[in-house]
Amino acid sequence: MQRIGLTGGIAAGKSVAARRFAELGAVVIDSDRLARDAVAPGTVGLDQVVEAFGPQVLAPDGSLDRQGLAAVVFADAGARARLEAIVHPQVRRLAAEREAAAAARDGDAVVVHDVPLLLETGQADSFGVLVVVHTPTEQRHERLVHLRGLSEDEASARIGAQASDAERLDAADVVLDGAGTEENLVRQVDELWARLSAERAAEAV
Repeated sequence: MQRIGLTGGIAAGKSVAARRFAELGAVVIDSDRLARDAVAPGTVGLDQVVEAFGPQVLAPDGSLDRQGLAAVVFADAGARARLEAIVHPQVRRLAAEREAAAAARDGDAVVVHDVPLLLETGQADSFGVLVVVHTPTEQRHERLVHLRGLSEDEASARIGAQASDAERLDAADVVLDGAGTEENLVRQVDELWARLSAERAAEAV
């Protein structure tokens, strides 16, 4: 099994890369999705979030009001740290379970861990290959405002809550350029996939 870590700043294009890895045959473990699962109704994670932040973080149907909670934690580093202390251990547990299941199905599986906060959670050395999708901060800020509808302040807060571009680039084994078109990023993923496949084949001889 080959383990690949995939990360990038918010709005860098990481989701495009993850989707292409899946199309090429990788098992993609999406930490954002696992984070939602970790605080779904009926979970211990949601109970802990409500205990930490109060019932006002719940929507009328009893699910987590993610937008309301985001407004709190991205404005308060201490609140964000409390939330991460609840959610991150649950996400790591769920990711390990899914990786073990993938390995059981196929010992030669390529498992891509799509982790937005990979560096921030201390996982930079956990993978055989660390892939960073890089788009400059200014362009990511523009995407958040014009494509996702965030305010200038909200976009700055989301970007500021993550590692810097320099920190991600310093940790990367492979850098993919997310500043251009989706087609260009997909082509880079294809080239990387071909190279890694060739390396695995050579090692198997």
